[in-house]
This record gives sequence, structure tokens and C-alpha cells, in this order.
Amino acid sequence: METLDCIRTRRSVRKYLDKTVSIHIIGQILEAGRMAPTAGNLQNYKFILVMEKPTKRAIAEACLQQYWMETAPVHIVVVSEPQRARQFYGERGEKLYSVQNCAAIVENMLLAITDRGLGGCWVGAFDNEMMRRAVGIPEYCVPQAVVTTGYADEKPVQPNRFKLWDHVFLKKWDSKISELDISMRQPSTHIAKKTKEAEKILDKHAHKVMNKIKEHAVTVHKKIKKHLDERKRKKEGKDGSGLVEV
Repeated sequence: METLDCIRTRRSVRKYLDKTVSIHIIGQILEAGRMAPTAGNLQNYKFILVMEKPTKRAIAEACLQQYWMETAPVHIVVVSEPQRARQFYGERGEKLYSVQNCAAIVENMLLAITDRGLGGCWVGAFDNEMMRRAVGIPEYCVPQAVVTTGYADEKPVQPNRFKLWDHVFLKKWDSKISELDISMRQPSTHIAKKTKEAEKILDKHAHKVMNKIKEHAVTVHKKIKKHLDERKRKKEGKDGSGLVEV
């Protein structure tokens, strides 16, 4: 699947078929997460792969009783090791970079899930302590997300989204350009408008050109007729056929 198509078609799936996902595909999903960028290439994270029903039940309980999660054949708990980031980047590394690293990892896995023809969902709402107990996370680590995956038993429609223009400033906050405003708000409408304007210009130009061609054709026709008439008169004068009897 093309990358942009994968991004556009990804959906949050919360209903799954009772169908086993091969360990090969699971490995590809985890590998996609492993390839995500991390601050300073610290790679300060761990994955906990869960496929057993009792543990999935405990995870769903920790995730504020989201029991739909139990239908997913696979849960991947993404855990950060913030102290490693703190050693290099201080408080910012501990509280921000560790979260950002795991967010990039989760998105990579979701795209890999979509590419492999599966459904997936990013779950971030959970009780930290319950999650720790469910999968045995030590105190020096922090659970950041749970990714559910399996073969989808639903086809969620694309949710409504703001236009790109609503998110974009140029050069500085709240700075926009009027022409870009038009093109980014409704690009198809903008293109259609510009196309019609171009067609009008071309039509107007073509009309002028056709008039000039017609004028030139008339002038040429007159010159040719005049030239032929003169030749006819000269010919009639030479052979006498044009003389009138008295």
C-alpha cells in the first residue's frame, strides 16, 4: 500500500473477528514500531505483547472498563523508560521526549497494521497502577499506550476533520496569505475557479485571433480578386477580345 493511502485509510477499529494473527505479521508490526525515531536515538521503550484472555481482560479493566478491547486477538502495551531520557535531557527528556518517542512508535505500528490488512486502535486512557499490575511494569517505567490489533469486524467511516487551512500559519502565529487561504480551504473549488478564469481569457484571446484571421482573409481575398481582374483586363486588351464594335 502507498504510504499516503495507508495514512488516509487508517481507522480506529474497536470490533475484531475471532481470527488468529500470525506471529510473522505481529513481528512486522513490532518492527515498524522499533524503526520509529526517538530523541537522541535513546530507544528508551519496551513492548509487552499480550494474547492471553485473562491478561487482556485485566488490560481492558485498567483501560477504564473498555471491554471491547477483549475482542482484539493482540494487545501491545508500549512502555517508556523515562529515567534514561532524564540522564541526557533532564526534566524535558523525562516528561516530554519519552512520551513523544512512544507516540511516534504507536503511529508507526498503526500504519503497519493498516498496511497488513488488519485493524488497530490506540488506547491511551487507563489507570497507570492497574496497568502496572496487569502486565508487571516496574516502578521506574511508565505505561504510555496500548495498541489493539486483529482482523477488523467493522469498517469505521472517516470522522469529520477540520480543513488543512484551519491548522496552518505561515511564518508566524495567525499569519496567512489570502491566495493560499482560498487554495487550502477548498482546493477543488479554487482550481475550478481558476480554470474557468483561464478559459475565459483563452476564449477572449481566441476570439480576437479569429477576428484578425478573418480580417486578414478578407484583405487577401480582395487583393487576389483585384490582381485577377487586372490580369483579365490586360489579356482582353492584347487579343482584342475586349474591343467593342462601332
